[in-house]
Amino acid sequence: MPSTERALLHRVAVAQAEGRAPSFVGGVVREGKAVWFGARSCVDGHAPDADTQFRIGSITKVFTAVLVMRMRDEGLIGLDDPLEKHLPGTGVGEVTIAQLLGHGAGLAAETPSPWWERTPGMLRPEPADVLGERPVLHPAGRLHHYSNPGYTLLGSLVEAVRGVSWEEALRSGILEPLGLGRTTLQPVAPHAGGWAVHPWADVMMPEPSQDLGIMAPAGQLWSTVGDLGRFAAFLAEGDDRVLCRASVEEMRVPSVPPAAGDGEGGYGLGLQLLRRDGRTLIGHTGSLPGFVACLWVSVEDGLAAVTLANATSGPLTTVVAADLVRIVAEAEPRIPEPWRPLPEAEVDAELLALTGPWYWGTSAYGLKVNAGRGVTLEPLRGAGRRARFRPLPEGGWVGLDGYYQGETLRVVRRQDGSVSHLDLGSFVFTREPYEAGDAVPGGVDEAGWRGL
Repeated sequence: MPSTERALLHRVAVAQAEGRAPSFVGGVVREGKAVWFGARSCVDGHAPDADTQFRIGSITKVFTAVLVMRMRDEGLIGLDDPLEKHLPGTGVGEVTIAQLLGHGAGLAAETPSPWWERTPGMLRPEPADVLGERPVLHPAGRLHHYSNPGYTLLGSLVEAVRGVSWEEALRSGILEPLGLGRTTLQPVAPHAGGWAVHPWADVMMPEPSQDLGIMAPAGQLWSTVGDLGRFAAFLAEGDDRVLCRASVEEMRVPSVPPAAGDGEGGYGLGLQLLRRDGRTLIGHTGSLPGFVACLWVSVEDGLAAVTLANATSGPLTTVVAADLVRIVAEAEPRIPEPWRPLPEAEVDAELLALTGPWYWGTSAYGLKVNAGRGVTLEPLRGAGRRARFRPLPEGGWVGLDGYYQGETLRVVRRQDGSVSHLDLGSFVFTREPYEAGDAVPGGVDEAGWRGL
């Protein structure tokens, strides 16, 4: 709608003016398709478009995390494996791959001097060289402490396991399958230049653009609104050519408690998590000298937003990307998919017989059948634990979210084959509350229900 488009352009224009950005671009993706692009610019000789490259900084980490998760899915590594198992000699090999992905390994935030973002990367040829004399600052697994060196180690892990460079693994594993032809390690025209804007005067100077060398997996990439929009669609739905939907969903699960002062933020396995305007956003922010960037996805709304600017500081790309999602979600809310009955092949009389009310003690729950023979268990009134479950090959279901994530739900039958109860991680759900003869732990009072 024209009014929505104007609101989006207004937000980008305000961000460019107030943030004093030489260029500021934004884009919105809906249901996997680019639906809006806007730009404001005063330099570089042309107005940037959706194909203009900007440096994306730490959004690079999401790409590295996807490469690691892909190796896990192929059985080459385990997330609980210690780093030493696959990449010996770092000096921090007892930390796990999962802890590195979620910034829960306790490693230092930055490398030893000099500042790696403004230093040619070839000065540090070995993974251990990015860690310094005191690489571990916190006990592993206890809290979130963002670590750029940690993602350098993950990039080196990819190279050690794959036997190819991080760049080649990235190209063949992500960029080519998803068609991200404008995402590169070095800038390819048309691209924006990076600028530092004077804090007290409307003047600026160019920022150097360094090849980060071994630090590349933490922040090297250049990309565009167009390419990042396609990558956002992948982060929402997955793509079996790169990483299946279940594994992408796994990346969104908080990995360790946030550090004090992190507010409503969190971190999964390579993805930042943000609760804002009543919705959950997943994605990542990025910055390098001369550039700031942000990618947010609202899976529930079917929306994603990308914001890129070429100034070292000032432009609020993180806030604006969230605002672009909010503007569209509020002005043009997602139209739900039409209800459709299950395919005939998924209709199972025994499964249908399990639906309806079940009782955990005196708390009423309802069991619903989902597509793919999955089920949902949710409270029928008041507060309670809701969870979705997917079927297991051996029978039963495994929890996908909430308190019951990873827990097994199974049907317990009597000797005659009739259903006795549901067992969910030792919790017993019966058809009636405390029915005499039911398998209720501790038994049922023989006198039954009574009044005073």
